[in-house]
Amino acid sequence: MGTAVWVAIIVVVALVLLLALYLWVTYNSLVTLRSRVDEAWKDISVQLQRRAELIPPLLDAIRDNAAHERSVFEAVTAARDESIAAASPADASVAENHMQQALKSTFAVAESFPQLMASPGFLQMQGDLVDSENKIQASRRFYNGGVREFNTRIQVFPNNVFAKRLGFGSREFFEAAEVAAISEPPRVQF
Repeated sequence: MGTAVWVAIIVVVALVLLLALYLWVTYNSLVTLRSRVDEAWKDISVQLQRRAELIPPLLDAIRDNAAHERSVFEAVTAARDESIAAASPADASVAENHMQQALKSTFAVAESFPQLMASPGFLQMQGDLVDSENKIQASRRFYNGGVREFNTRIQVFPNNVFAKRLGFGSREFFEAAEVAAISEPPRVQF
């Protein structure tokens, strides 16, 4: 065999090795990004669960003063249940909108009771809820950043040629149908 044949063989082997290295590195980076997105979603789930646990004592405190506002309490309870049951970012987005609307109504009712607003226990619950809302927003930003990076990585060429074949599909953002409803935590200052 001549040197031209050996050079051609070496070039082909080098190209195959480079392609294999590229696929290996890309696959591992996509797995890492997917894991980061999954972890971020779990963090959102934890924060939503934390908030859900804060709601019953808050409702009890308000109910003691405003038992006649049954529909408000039922709306918050339904929104809480919907939030806990949300399994996907789309479901969680809908549930988040319902929760924000229900909490706004609840705190509007609470404003009518000065003795409640002055209660140290209620003020602590209020602070915990504001903290929880802030953590949900931070978790949502982190999750959506990971989703954006992951989706971009699987959509760019040449990754888009083989990403689906390797089991990588785009992920949903955790967005609100009504962005203004969650642009800031519910106003719970009394």
